[in-house]
Amino acid sequence: MDSALWQIPVVFLAAFVAGMINSVAGGGTLVSFPTLIWIGRDPIVANVTNTVALWPGSLGGMLGFRRELQGTGRWMGLLALPSLLGGLVGAVLLLATPSRTFATIVPYLILFATILFAVQEPITRALRAAGIHAATHPHRTWWLGAAAFQFLVAVYGGYFGAGIGILMLAALGLLGLTDIYQMNGLKNFFAMCINAVAAVYFVVWGAVNWHDAIVMAFGAIAGGLGGARLARRLGRQFVRRTVIAIGFFMAASLLYKR
Repeated sequence: MDSALWQIPVVFLAAFVAGMINSVAGGGTLVSFPTLIWIGRDPIVANVTNTVALWPGSLGGMLGFRRELQGTGRWMGLLALPSLLGGLVGAVLLLATPSRTFATIVPYLILFATILFAVQEPITRALRAAGIHAATHPHRTWWLGAAAFQFLVAVYGGYFGAGIGILMLAALGLLGLTDIYQMNGLKNFFAMCINAVAAVYFVVWGAVNWHDAIVMAFGAIAGGLGGARLARRLGRQFVRRTVIAIGFFMAASLLYKR
């Protein structure tokens, strides 16, 4: 490839930071994707390459939270298929249409999801007091609603992906999960499903800058594993506040870019 040597450490560092952010809260795309644009990559190629490169980071982040994933088999089984199907639909839409239209509503989606996550704890307490908490009363409506929402998040994730972590954390919180580490593990598993199927589609149809993708993949894996360890050291409340702060920052930055 014709990439200058100075671009290699820049791309690696951006992917490392993105993998760490994705492991803790989601939103790493807003570090890695603009970096590829800044060094001169075509926006569509940058978006595709970013997806292909960062999905190993979701795997690394999931492995980093593997202890917290114990006992979450029903959630993984329920939401894995919508994640895969939605990721494929989003990937098809990306290569068929320009991203500018969908990017217009991205800041508002992220802002809404961040607010949901910020008020998750009082809402969860209210649901528990009302006797309809999802974790203790898994009615079919809860499961169907969770699967439908996850499918929509996955469509967005396959299309662009910035903020899917915030959206999934908000949804998991409102559906009854309260352990931020467990939620992060599930979020990373579903993000891995979404990005994996989208990445396969992008690889089949081309448009991947493999030089950037390989460098970014190594950076994302290292950042994902490091982010999980860092989250445990910083504590649960700090992680929750970081999630909220990143969400508001993401929304503000995208609104500013418009």
